[in-house]
Amino acid sequence: KLSVGAEAVQHGVEGLAYLLTESSKLMISEIDFQDSIRVLGFSDELNRFLLQLYLENRKEIRSILSELVPKLPSYHSLEWRLDVQLASRSLRQQIEPAVTIKLHLTQDEDQTAQVLQTDPSTLLHLIQQLERALGEMKTNHCRRIVRNMK
Repeated sequence: KLSVGAEAVQHGVEGLAYLLTESSKLMISEIDFQDSIRVLGFSDELNRFLLQLYLENRKEIRSILSELVPKLPSYHSLEWRLDVQLASRSLRQQIEPAVTIKLHLTQDEDQTAQVLQTDPSTLLHLIQQLERALGEMKTNHCRRIVRNMK
């Protein structure tokens, strides 16, 4: 009926879906949306129709997108223990420390536990990397990205 190939129709639908989902994710204003579609070179009537479509459906699109977010487990509690092997049959004087961590997680009212074991030097390295990541999250660039993701 449209006298165009199926691939062109598919790309058009995918482009329209992308435009509406990204605009809804960012909750852009009417003026920003109009500026975004103006560069596409559509007629004024089509631009008004797209704006109306966006305004009518952005809340529904946001609710659908929020349902698609994967539900990740969350922290519940942590238990730890330090084990030190002081000697064995073959070595009378050795010191071999190990840190055992039991991490309790909650996901959809279900609780699970993960047991992890490491040596203190690896644990210190892990702590340093996590502190660096937290420091990175405080930069203006990361704050802007996180703000746009919400």
